[in-house]
Amino acid sequence: MIFKHFHFTPLTRRRLAQFQTNRRGWWSLWLFLLLFGLSLEAEFIANDRPLLISYQGTFYVPIFKDYAETDFGGVFPSTANYRDPYLIELIHQDGWMLWPPIRFHHDTVNYDLPVPAPAPPSTENWLGTDDQGRDVLARLIYGFRISVLFGLLLTLTSSIIGVAAGAVQGYFGGRVDLFFQRFLEIWGGLPQLFILIIVSSVVIPGFWTLLLVLMLFSWTSLVGVVRAEFLRARNFDYVRAARALGMSDRRIMFKHVLPNAMVATLTFLPFILSGSIVALTALDFLGLGLPPGSASLGDLLRQGKDNLQAPWLGISGFVVVALMLSLLVFVGEAVRDAFDPRKNPV
Repeated sequence: MIFKHFHFTPLTRRRLAQFQTNRRGWWSLWLFLLLFGLSLEAEFIANDRPLLISYQGTFYVPIFKDYAETDFGGVFPSTANYRDPYLIELIHQDGWMLWPPIRFHHDTVNYDLPVPAPAPPSTENWLGTDDQGRDVLARLIYGFRISVLFGLLLTLTSSIIGVAAGAVQGYFGGRVDLFFQRFLEIWGGLPQLFILIIVSSVVIPGFWTLLLVLMLFSWTSLVGVVRAEFLRARNFDYVRAARALGMSDRRIMFKHVLPNAMVATLTFLPFILSGSIVALTALDFLGLGLPPGSASLGDLLRQGKDNLQAPWLGISGFVVVALMLSLLVFVGEAVRDAFDPRKNPV
C-alpha cells in the first residue's frame, strides 16, 4: 500500500485502502493528476518561443525573458519574433535554438498554412488549426489548464462558503434555520444565465469576473448536506457535554461537529469540480465566458459547431472534455465508496 509509510489513524488508513481497491478511480486520479501537471508546464510544451538559445557563446532563455531582435544581430530593437525566417537564419549562423515539442502558443497564428483555416492535422499542426489559424493542440493544453484551475478555485471558494453557511444553519436551528431556508429558496430561484448576460453587457467578462458570479450561485450546493449533518449531531451527547463544560459554540462547531460533516462533504467535491468545469465550458460555448482569444475548451467546441467541414475541431474538444469529466466522475465514485462505512477493503 502506497500510504503505509504515513502516520494516519486506523479509520483513515481503511478509507485510503478502500479508495485504492477501486482500480478505476485510483488510476483515474493518477491520470488526471498527470494531465493537470503537464498542463501546468504548458509553456514548456507548447510555445512560440525557444526554451533555450545559444548565440555567440551566450545563452538566452526567451521563455522567461524578452529579448530584442538586435541581441541576435537583427536590425529592429523590437521584441524578437522567433518564428521569423530572417531571425532564425541569423541565430543559426552562430548558434542554435532548443524548441518545445509544439512550436505554437495558444494564441499563435500560423500564417504559413497550405490551405485556408481551419487547416486539417499535419506534421506541423498535429491536431490541425482552428478557424483563425491557431494550433488546436496548444489551445487544448492551455484550455485544460484554465478549466481545471477555474474549477478548483470555484470549488474551493464555494465549498468554504457553503460549509460555513450550512454549519451555522444546522447548529443553531430555530429561526436561524428558518430564515436561511427561505433565503436559499429565493436565491436558488434567481435566473443565473440572465444575470451573467447582464454582467457581460456591463463589464468585459474575465476569469475573476466569471469566478465571482458563478461563486454567488454555486455555494448553495453543499449547504443542504452540511446542514443535515449538523442538525443530526447538535443533540449528541458529546456536544451537550462540551456545552456543559463551557466550550464556545464556534469551537464545538468546527472542532467536534465539522469533522463528521466533512465525511459527506468530501464525497461531493469531485462532482462539484466537474460541474464547475462544465459551467465554464458552457459559458464559453455561448460566448459569455472568457474574453475572445483566450484558450477555451468551450470556444473550441463552438468552432466545431460552426465549422462542420472541420471535424477535428469538435472531436478534439469533445474528447478532452469527456475525458476530463469521466476521470473526475470515476474519482468521485471511488471517494464515495471509500467513505461508505458499509464497505471494507479486501
